[in-house]
Amino acid sequence: MTLENYQYRTNPLFLRNQFADNTGKYGIPMIPKPYFSPAELNHLRLLRFDQVKSDDTKHRNRMVHFFLYDYLFEKVWENPEKTIEMLRPYRGILTPDFSMYIEMPQTIQLYNTFRNRWCGAYFAEHGLRVIPAVSWGEESSFDYCFEGIEHGSIVAVSTYMFHESNHHASQKELFMAGYRELIRRIEPEAIICYSEPFPEMEGNIIYVDYELSSWKHMEDDIVPKESTKHTHGFLTLPPKYDIITKTGYASKGGGSAGGGKWIPKNKDDERFKGQPNTIKVTRDKNGAKRETVIGKKGLAIRERHYTVHKRPDKHSEPHDHIITWDDLDEHPDLGSPINYYKNAIPDLSDFLELERIEPNLSELFDEGGKSFMQSPIDSSKCEDEGRFTSISDFKWSIHCGAEIEFEYHGQLYTIIRPEGHINIAKAFRPDTELESDDVEDILDYRMDDGKKLREVITEVTNVIRTV
Repeated sequence: MTLENYQYRTNPLFLRNQFADNTGKYGIPMIPKPYFSPAELNHLRLLRFDQVKSDDTKHRNRMVHFFLYDYLFEKVWENPEKTIEMLRPYRGILTPDFSMYIEMPQTIQLYNTFRNRWCGAYFAEHGLRVIPAVSWGEESSFDYCFEGIEHGSIVAVSTYMFHESNHHASQKELFMAGYRELIRRIEPEAIICYSEPFPEMEGNIIYVDYELSSWKHMEDDIVPKESTKHTHGFLTLPPKYDIITKTGYASKGGGSAGGGKWIPKNKDDERFKGQPNTIKVTRDKNGAKRETVIGKKGLAIRERHYTVHKRPDKHSEPHDHIITWDDLDEHPDLGSPINYYKNAIPDLSDFLELERIEPNLSELFDEGGKSFMQSPIDSSKCEDEGRFTSISDFKWSIHCGAEIEFEYHGQLYTIIRPEGHINIAKAFRPDTELESDDVEDILDYRMDDGKKLREVITEVTNVIRTV
């Protein structure tokens, strides 16, 4: 064996055996428990690894996270030496969240657990404060996915891809099974929860709201005062949640590999996808017509509503919404209404790229030759689909730009989005309105019986969501 071959063969970064004296089952390295004062966890903010910069001086009070698609941080595993100095200035580091999708073979899930802990141990060896980000698959992964974490450590988890509002309700139990096992085995000092916690989650929860560390808030890295927008209305949780903050940004979780793409939650949502370069015609629960323009990628780009949503002071009939899609086709977002009180109403066919429509689709057009028609959805078959199952479900609808009508104790209420703001009021009663940029304010709206909307949101009936 040549000297060159011997040096390669025995290189610790090839063998990954630097921590052999401090490993658990399967040789998974142990991450030493770091210390963080309560003040350091208060108003905690996170920074995506792909936004880390060597000359970054503005975001050094944040922790770096890896709740991203794996390809965005593979270099941390491949060249860990080159990332140390990039990461050193920040408050702390969450371990790389290599995927634990249930479709993966157990050997890959085990390997990704090893990589997670090895990187954490390596960072800690070089003086960084490291918090293990914990993921799991099905119950078979419990044999190894909690290895390498000291008892009583602070840990981090992500609920983002498990929320029903993200159309992955079937995976909630998968998350909760692993979470309960994590609590039982590790008894963590605190749990950084990336995205909204489930009510069933026990422990010292540090709630990390993804919105406040998204690209929209990259320039406001000042610890907020209690009166500022960013801390106005902390999430109301049971007393067992001792630490509550609102910060962070999420983009990937565990569970199924199919979790990333938006899936229509009900029959009505199917209108946002379809044959490219067409216009779908559907009707809401009240029978009001909607026309949805499907762009060249098969995704909705614009929608016209033939209703005033019980607020003629805010909406014209018809009015339009431009539809955009989050990164990686996460979900459709409806923009603020475009009203036509005095302006000429454009023909929706003008928004289609007609040159992409194949000639053999011509027989699908209506008599006017302008619109591709589908049978309207039978709203009588969707009677319960609009009901809110949780506060998360409501928040997600608002985040996506929904305009909502619902009934509570016989009174009809509307939630609309004039000029981008969120507005709630009794139907046809602008004198009862509350307008805000913060969904927490809307959830604090008082109903006629004195209760807040957040207390009754799952009880409201006859819900129509234009999303």
